[in-house]
Amino acid sequence: MTDFQEVLPAERILKEYHLCDSCLGRLFSRRLKRSSTRVLGKRLTGGDRSHKRCYVCKDLSITLEPLLQMMLESSSGYEFKTFAVGTRIKPSIVDRDDFIRSKFKLIGTDGIKTRITGELAKKFSRRTGKPLDRLDPDITLTVDTGKGLCQTYTKPIILQGSYSKTRRGLPQKQSPCLNCAGAGCRTCKFHGIDSFESVEGRISQMLFSKFDCTTVKFTWIGGEDRSSLVLGAGRLFFARIRCPAKRSPKLARNIKLDSVELHGCRIRGRLPKMPVRFFSTVRIRISTKNPLTMQALRKLKRGLVSKIAVYEETGKRSGKSVTCVRYRKISERNFDLTVDAEGGLPIKRFVRGDNVQPGVSQILGDECTCVRFDFIKVYQ
Repeated sequence: MTDFQEVLPAERILKEYHLCDSCLGRLFSRRLKRSSTRVLGKRLTGGDRSHKRCYVCKDLSITLEPLLQMMLESSSGYEFKTFAVGTRIKPSIVDRDDFIRSKFKLIGTDGIKTRITGELAKKFSRRTGKPLDRLDPDITLTVDTGKGLCQTYTKPIILQGSYSKTRRGLPQKQSPCLNCAGAGCRTCKFHGIDSFESVEGRISQMLFSKFDCTTVKFTWIGGEDRSSLVLGAGRLFFARIRCPAKRSPKLARNIKLDSVELHGCRIRGRLPKMPVRFFSTVRIRISTKNPLTMQALRKLKRGLVSKIAVYEETGKRSGKSVTCVRYRKISERNFDLTVDAEGGLPIKRFVRGDNVQPGVSQILGDECTCVRFDFIKVYQ
């Protein structure tokens, strides 16, 4: 026992309070550089004690197996490579532990919450073969020792892809569930949306199935009308997949979802830090109040040669470039205008000339209306 100079302090504690081997050993494990608190506790006391409930933990420290089983069951439906553990312990247990450490001046010792969390993490890692990662784990297990509950939280997944749309009448965004306003309820199976009649709905439905997730939040790189087509390689988007149970499903390079097709979907580490700049080739069907002349159409070539000034209601002004102007007369009062435009140009306002200078109406000197517009190509 000469190596254990802490026997006397341990005896002073035990004269007043009964501590289990784990709690007693924890108070001296760091100072004696021992990893097993239970073994150390037995050696400090000689291992010959009548059993009483531990004053500090009420024997929680020696009954961790049921908590471990609860963690294993809670995580059984999830794919993960790394994990982290958090615990909620009754305040009364933490208070008694703080009292003992303060009364006997045990500075620098691990608190009971730290030790129990560490023991559960160690046991869970041994049982699953997965490493602990406190900084960026795939799943986090939060154990409530008082209520006997374990909650599992999973790290969101960021998906990048592009979509094309070949049918008119399909909006880009999906309206939220009417019952919960998008918060998630039983009616919408906690997805936040209860129908899938949009680009967002079609993609979400596929992601719910592939990743077994609850909700998906989209970051759209530009947008289009319900009546617009999106052709070519498609429009870029990012999807934040929340609470996924599956982390690495197989994703085909091209995925057909009725009139929506996904291209090049892949998982990436995080969302872009800066706004993504992009350009679009847009074909706009325009109608005029008065009959068209070819001479009037030629004005578009000359008029759309500089930055287009876009003014918002807040007074903010931005400049958008429009190049490669092409036009084709369809009828006496209708023509197609195809332009390469910088992302963010409001097409309908650009045609009307509504707080957009110069607009098509201004250049032609006529009242112009956007009938529809399609994205032939979206590129960066």
